[in-house]
Amino acid sequence: MESLRDPEAGCPWDRVQTFKTIAPYTIEEAYEVEDAIDRGNMEDLKEELGDLLFQVIFHAQMAREQGAFDLQDVATSLIDKMHRRHPHIFGDAQVDTTGQVNDNWEAIKAEERQSKNYTSLMDDVPLNLTALTRALKLQKRAARVGFDWPDAAPIIEKLHEELAEFEAELEPASPNPDRLEDELGDLLFVVVNLARVHGVDPETALRRTNRKFVSRFHYMEKQGAKLTDLSLAELETLWQKAKREENSDGSN
Repeated sequence: MESLRDPEAGCPWDRVQTFKTIAPYTIEEAYEVEDAIDRGNMEDLKEELGDLLFQVIFHAQMAREQGAFDLQDVATSLIDKMHRRHPHIFGDAQVDTTGQVNDNWEAIKAEERQSKNYTSLMDDVPLNLTALTRALKLQKRAARVGFDWPDAAPIIEKLHEELAEFEAELEPASPNPDRLEDELGDLLFVVVNLARVHGVDPETALRRTNRKFVSRFHYMEKQGAKLTDLSLAELETLWQKAKREENSDGSN
């Protein structure tokens, strides 16, 4: 990385990069790691983990050039954090259950937030997370202080309520785009809440549905007919056929 960033002999592309320009690649590599895991491909996972590690090294090198920190500092900071957050392993704390571990973890993180002068439980939930993931994290934080539904039943009721409010915004001849966006956001937030109480990660669930949609659409494209020449009813027939093929293969 030092060679790639060398001001004179380095790679023209690598040496002009900044934290901000590299950040999207870092996020992309993390998703590619997850994709390899989802596909169960260990060879790809090995490669993608290397690509992700390269991103860490890239950021650390840029920080080193600025005199801020280096790769060793990154590793030391991580080790310190793991020691601090696992006093039952590296200290004298005693725990017997996963619940106690989680309680300790949250208490320690609360102390860390206080040391960073955060004034709200929500302050350190990253703004740049995907909207679904950030909604999930915000809801989990609120649940810690008891601001939560007792079970799924009232969430489903709320889901119907938000859907009705969205439908009401569609009634005018010229719906207000801002109001539609607001109501649809409320609807999605409730869907995330429903996923949370059932232990489903909404981001993972939607990615799964995306893959399913693409798989079925590929099936439709391979049936010989030009899709643009088919009626909606004919397209729906192909879609249902694709679903049956999935079910016969044991898919869902």
